[in-house]
Amino acid sequence: MKADTTLHPASSKRNYILQLLTVFVGFLVFGFSENIKGPAIPRIQSDLRLDEMQLGTLLSLNSLGYLLACTFTALLIRKIGIKAVSLLAFGSMAVSGVFIFLSNSYPALSGSFFLMYIGNGMLEIGLAVLGARIFVKNTGTMMNLSHFFYGLSSTVAPLISSGLMTVTVFGHMLDWRGVYLIILMLSMIPMIPAFLGKFPGDATLTEDRIPLSAISRDPVIWLLVAVLSFGVISELAVGGWLVNFLEKAYGWTASSAAGMLSAFFLCFTLARLVLGPVTDKIGFALSLILFSAFSGICTFAAILWGESGAILFAIAGVGIAPIYPTIMALIADRYRQGSDTAITFIVTLMGVASVLGNYFIGAITEGIKQLFSGGQEDGAGLLRGLQAGYGFIGLCALLCSVSAYWLYRHLKMRGQLM
Repeated sequence: MKADTTLHPASSKRNYILQLLTVFVGFLVFGFSENIKGPAIPRIQSDLRLDEMQLGTLLSLNSLGYLLACTFTALLIRKIGIKAVSLLAFGSMAVSGVFIFLSNSYPALSGSFFLMYIGNGMLEIGLAVLGARIFVKNTGTMMNLSHFFYGLSSTVAPLISSGLMTVTVFGHMLDWRGVYLIILMLSMIPMIPAFLGKFPGDATLTEDRIPLSAISRDPVIWLLVAVLSFGVISELAVGGWLVNFLEKAYGWTASSAAGMLSAFFLCFTLARLVLGPVTDKIGFALSLILFSAFSGICTFAAILWGESGAILFAIAGVGIAPIYPTIMALIADRYRQGSDTAITFIVTLMGVASVLGNYFIGAITEGIKQLFSGGQEDGAGLLRGLQAGYGFIGLCALLCSVSAYWLYRHLKMRGQLM
């Protein structure tokens, strides 16, 4: 359903504003919930006495909640509508904050994170489908603008998280549990415009909708899966592993490491604000090739340069930032009659890759650490392990660029470049 306000001058302007508030504030809260974990991870690891392998397993297993949400959210949207799904997603995230606050063991924390990721998965697909329906003009620019709010909150989330963990309230330090409670309760704010607004329904008739069987036979959809999977692994892994890397590899303080993560998200946020019109101008596929290659090169340069080149970890955010919204814009343009099905298909498979990605990073880090330390507590072994694990993040960015090249070539040969 088009949300062009000129079509419904009496009521759609207010509705469109409420829809925009739901999308923008929703992504703002989403960014907070996803990226407070950077400074929290080392504290969780210390409190629960987890090694790198267990940490990677924790992150990958809890991503299964996100993956599970991907499998049923599109169907839920058709059954009860985007409005109800959005309210359910925000509500489950708020409840998960309470459970995380009460968690005192590895299983309890895993279950709480699992619920949070279900909410995140529902929210991401819900916001993506809503965006695909209402952003019918300048799609690349508007998708990047909406995801700009995710980057905005992600920029300040590590600093807020790091700062709040040292705050004492009524004689008790908030620590990571209190931070999660406070941040996830913010999910109640976008519930207000979601509740007040009227969301676009399924105006597309069932017989006019592109079926999943047709979408799954399109080679482009599989190329998009590859591009998005490698890109998202490279993007999301930074939030979970950069602070851990800087603290353990270089001995940085928690605040300094959180500051670098914030710098990454600052570059990330500005890129989404500035590069959206660029993607519309030079084309979606070409943008994906150039931006992801830049991110991969920066990541490997930062690892090889050492501590003095750590700023390149942040600059890598410029390249990886436009990948997700550009893919969403391409989906919205190519699969206008079946965007919810296409988004769910791609994001579900991307979720599988994300689960495997976190597991591989943890496994590579632990395996290389053991290889170089010979089973002894060795600082050099840990450094090599951390470098190898983070190198996998850079490799994913380069593989994203290679996949985007094949997408570009496929579309160009058929005269379908967008």
